Amino acid sequence: MNILVGYASAHGSTRQIAERIAERIRECGAKSDVRTVEEVQSLDGYDAFVLGSAVHNQSWLPAAVDFVQGNAAALADRPVWIFSVGMPAALRGPWKAFADKERPHILAQLDETLRPRDHQLFSGAIAREHLPLSGRLMFRAAGCHFGDFRDWDAIDAWARAVGRQLTARAA
Repeated sequence: MNILVGYASAHGSTRQIAERIAERIRECGAKSDVRTVEEVQSLDGYDAFVLGSAVHNQSWLPAAVDFVQGNAAALADRPVWIFSVGMPAALRGPWKAFADKERPHILAQLDETLRPRDHQLFSGAIAREHLPLSGRLMFRAAGCHFGDFRDWDAIDAWARAVGRQLTARAA
């Protein structure tokens, strides 16, 4: 099986998660290529897809949405898993409730063109320099903290589960 792990990243956190997912899929015996969605010229030769994007304002980045919409027919014919990289682990207090609302909003945006087998929302990394001054002030006022919130064990577990499903299909 040949798998495309395609992603859109704003600051590199999603790229690192995509690379980790591809490594775990390879460990399960499938071949995987990691590319930004802007780099992908053709979906020919891929048996399945794992697609991900950073999440800004509860939405995938425009490049990722454009990729899904522009390749809807090819994606409909093959298995697709998706992952989103937001900041649910950075939220504190009453703002924590917004984390549960992010997943359905993301899926609603993609639902007309994409029917993923699974969707996982991971926390990413956020640094002070990722936000403009107004964003930093709002982020801190909400009680949020800057840092790397990626749960590599959860990412590995999900990627291995995807890898096992893919290799079971090929057997």
